[in-house]
Amino acid sequence: MGIEKAILVGIATPKVKIQKAQEHLQELQRLAETAGARVAETFLQKVQAFNPATLIGEGKIQEVRTALENHEANMVIFDEDLSGSQVRNLEKRLPEIKVLDRTGLILDIFAKHARTSESRLMVEVAQMQYMMPRLTRAWVHLSRQVVGGSPGIGTRGPGETQLETDRRLVRKRIQELKDKLKKIERDRASQAKQRENVFHVGVVGYTNAGKSTLTNRLTNAGVLVEDKLFATLDSTTRKFHLAEGQNIILSDTVGFIRKLPHHLVETFKSTLGVAAHADCILEIVDASAPDYKDHIDVTRKVLDELLSSSILHLRVFNKTDAIDDERKREIAENYPQAIQISALENTGMEQLKGRLMEELEHWKAHRARKTIEEQETSVNFSNNNLP
Repeated sequence: MGIEKAILVGIATPKVKIQKAQEHLQELQRLAETAGARVAETFLQKVQAFNPATLIGEGKIQEVRTALENHEANMVIFDEDLSGSQVRNLEKRLPEIKVLDRTGLILDIFAKHARTSESRLMVEVAQMQYMMPRLTRAWVHLSRQVVGGSPGIGTRGPGETQLETDRRLVRKRIQELKDKLKKIERDRASQAKQRENVFHVGVVGYTNAGKSTLTNRLTNAGVLVEDKLFATLDSTTRKFHLAEGQNIILSDTVGFIRKLPHHLVETFKSTLGVAAHADCILEIVDASAPDYKDHIDVTRKVLDELLSSSILHLRVFNKTDAIDDERKREIAENYPQAIQISALENTGMEQLKGRLMEELEHWKAHRARKTIEEQETSVNFSNNNLP
């Protein structure tokens, strides 16, 4: 199969201004390219409210249809989530054209990049949850069971329709997969307990911020590095020799992205759980991104769902080789505690290592105080129980 051509559609609303919608559309284009599509044309419509039947207006649908014909494209991707009825209505107006939304596209990329059994489990759960509200009587394996307008042998339930059967099977499969992921999370918590005497740093951030490049630079880990969104889906944990006699471990994690549906965050908590068990969070920000402040907000919101506010947090602006002095000053003024580095050019790394060393010393001091408190509690308990 050749490269698929896609038309992209973004929407500006009173809440999402034109400039912001354009930034979202540019990100959607990168997502489409990461999935393997070639973007033929993009559309941006300004609306007061979404059309409940087709998301966009009839006039814009006609423009999209013309563009599909002119470019011989076979797919249209929307930057907003579509309901099942919206997909069906759009497919009627755009016959023989594949209709996708942002979440469906992200899930396709996740499926493409899933390497381990854990990430494949997470992708399947997310796909099933995405599919549930969009189910129609279209599943091939079940439609074949209807012969001559009557249910086939073995399909005549107590008033259960084919669609209800579909949903029941999907819910059952989702629960099975979630049970497996819970076991993985328990195993990870157990592994974290075994490593509790070693300082653990979780590397997090917006997708394509350079987390894998930094991990490679520090640990020579050989982690896959690609200039694509979600190139890293599975977490990787590596030992890092920080200083003489000072070893720590670094865990790279899947990147965050805006408009990520809540159920996707829930599903990927297992992978992100690596960060939840860390002693320090190293948040990597792409300093060259025009909308880097949005990236920080997205990352903060996801971390707030996953982590305790007491975990040490260190923000690092990466890719400073790609920005000018004015952007560097802007970052320094707005984020005075952050570090500016270029993992690609190996600049600012000594300052980063120095800050990690400071955090390591804080962690050691905290553990020492905690040990003393536990010993004092134990002695007091023993004394109170003397005859």
